[in-house]
Amino acid sequence: MSRILLPILLILLCAVSLPARAADLWSRTDATELLAVIGAIGSDGLDPADNDMRALQEALSAGGENDWSARASAAFLRLAGDLGNGHLRARSTVAWHIEGPTLGEAAARGLLARALATHQVRETLMSLLPQHRQYRLLKAALAATPPRDKAGIERLRANLERWRWMPRDLGSRYLLVNVPAFTVSLVDQGRVIERRRVIVGKRSTPTPQFAAKVSGIIFNPWWDVPDSIVRESVGALLRNHPAQARARGFVVASGRYRQAPGPGNALGQVKLVMPNPYRVYLHDTPSKQLFDQDVRAFSHGCIRVQDAAGLAASLLGGVPAATNREIGQTIALGRTVQSNLASPLPIYVTYFTAAIEDTGELATFPDIYGRDGPVVAALVDRELDAGP
Repeated sequence: MSRILLPILLILLCAVSLPARAADLWSRTDATELLAVIGAIGSDGLDPADNDMRALQEALSAGGENDWSARASAAFLRLAGDLGNGHLRARSTVAWHIEGPTLGEAAARGLLARALATHQVRETLMSLLPQHRQYRLLKAALAATPPRDKAGIERLRANLERWRWMPRDLGSRYLLVNVPAFTVSLVDQGRVIERRRVIVGKRSTPTPQFAAKVSGIIFNPWWDVPDSIVRESVGALLRNHPAQARARGFVVASGRYRQAPGPGNALGQVKLVMPNPYRVYLHDTPSKQLFDQDVRAFSHGCIRVQDAAGLAASLLGGVPAATNREIGQTIALGRTVQSNLASPLPIYVTYFTAAIEDTGELATFPDIYGRDGPVVAALVDRELDAGP
């Protein structure tokens, strides 16, 4: 290689490599700020030890810039993932199928570069957290919980983690089902404008957590009987007591078991159109006396709504009295009719065992499916103790 080309090549190599190396170097001030963020992350229900806090402290005390930079970058990326995506990645293990944030490696490294360029480490990381009112208030409740209240702390940590799994933008208007609270809320511009009781899945047939879009309402719906219920009861009823089955509206057509519309229909007289892979819907019920129970886990997974016609009226809009009258007339006709919403409405079927009420008070709900324990165990990177 000529004496002229060699210096040019070295200059080009430096021009390519130096910015990348400089972008990964942390000043002592930025690394110290990251250390403070990690040390305070317990206020969000996370464990500072998960981010190798001690190793970063030692590197800052005894190491050089390269030493603490490597550890700081690794800690930043790990913490960004916990704040942006939630610490528990395998959420299907607790039947959570709501698609939340997806902060990938490339995006996280972009945030790292921005934090170092602007020297805003704390602000960059905190921007990943949910901005929802419930998250902020649950975090305040955690700060106010005495250390001796271990159960209360674990409950709040689990629910803060669940909020980190939620989409950061839920929409300006949406429905939120909270399974442990046995409620469905209609939320508009961040304010709950109505809340109704619901019945959810039994412990043996739990209601999964998922998101969907409500596009319409079916009045006087047919019920397509799930295979599990055909095997459990309806199939035997049709075989052994056909007259009784027909009187209850059950028919078999093209291999499908169905129940005709009517006051005894398992879906009641109202069903929300909300396609989802779990075949779980919000609907009316003929067993309205069950809404008087405190713990309302009676279904095969679907969600039965108290005053489902009233909820339909709220979703369809219009003049309330006129809408209610029209719905009543439609139901009275007995024909299956679908009314579409002006625009699809997001619905989130969630599982929060703690929430802040409109009064500002902390409310707790029964962990009916036993899902708090696995979440808390995952937050401290340990296995649950084996049972007897």
